Amino acid sequence: MADSELPPSDSQNIFLFTLIVRSMLYGFGDVENPLPETVAMVEEIAIQYILDMTRRAMEIGRVGKITVEDIAYLVRSDPRKFSRAKELLLLSEELNKAKKAFDNDF
Repeated sequence: MADSELPPSDSQNIFLFTLIVRSMLYGFGDVENPLPETVAMVEEIAIQYILDMTRRAMEIGRVGKITVEDIAYLVRSDPRKFSRAKELLLLSEELNKAKKAFDNDF
């Protein structure tokens, strides 16, 4: 078993993103109620990807801490992921500025 894999019993019982995955599948053109097996497989792939990225980020960053820069470094060779990460960071920064401005008004 690889470091990023969950034990079989755990991977079959963890469905953290089931509703989100079901909605995303429908949004990307699947039927309104996709097969449970399809949802479970997509969810398992997503969890494996998150675990792998987390493990890799922990290997390159400071011990015990993952930063945004670590994730950006890992996706730097994939233009779509890197561009989306930058876009989300800019949006997050804008939201934080708006919240701060709103808090200062009151």
